[in-house]
Amino acid sequence: MTAASSLSAVAVDPRDIDAVFFDFDGVIVESNEIKIEAFRRLYEPHGDEVVDRVVEEHVRHEGVSRVVKLERFHREFLGIDLDADGLAELAETYSGMVEDVVAACDAVPGAVEALAAWSAHCPLYVVSGTPQDELRRIVARRGLDGFFASVFGSPRVKPDIVGGELRRIGVAAERTLVVGDSVTDFDCARSLGARFLGRVPGWRESRFPAGTDIVEDLWPLAQAGTAAARPRAEAGR
Repeated sequence: MTAASSLSAVAVDPRDIDAVFFDFDGVIVESNEIKIEAFRRLYEPHGDEVVDRVVEEHVRHEGVSRVVKLERFHREFLGIDLDADGLAELAETYSGMVEDVVAACDAVPGAVEALAAWSAHCPLYVVSGTPQDELRRIVARRGLDGFFASVFGSPRVKPDIVGGELRRIGVAAERTLVVGDSVTDFDCARSLGARFLGRVPGWRESRFPAGTDIVEDLWPLAQAGTAAARPRAEAGR
């Protein structure tokens, strides 16, 4: 399935949703290529074969903490077991490569408009594999923090974050929407029984199962939030 099989503007009605959890990279900001380039640069001294394996595995497991990836990539691809200090230093080097660039990169088309529309209906959250402190700095630097009830990052994993927050605020999973661009996000929603919307840009093939609701950008979600503010009869015209 490609991004051509997209969600219509009114397929998700905010009156049926009590909380929305957004991934960040590739969903709110166009930062996936930035993260790929950082992994490429980090492993470039080890040769093209290692770089290709690292990039392939990073893309396959988007949404997973970089600390988990770095430890595994060094162990499996380089035969190096990083100690805690070495892993922390490597993760800090990676952060230095990406934070300023992600804070300044383009937003996904329609993302800010979707946040504005949906924040009028229910609490919104970010849930990402990016380290939480770094993520919160980036969200604040982009002026987006006012849209969110909270911004969550690693080291906690997404199902624990979303499930814990739903229990805290008393929202049923079936009235929750998870918006993501990775299989990690899809699996999080499925494990909890939440609804899922996948973002698949036009240049990328969908990695989601057949029948998954997907959009090329977030304009349809923004339109759904805006349309639902009008009476149903008018919104359906």
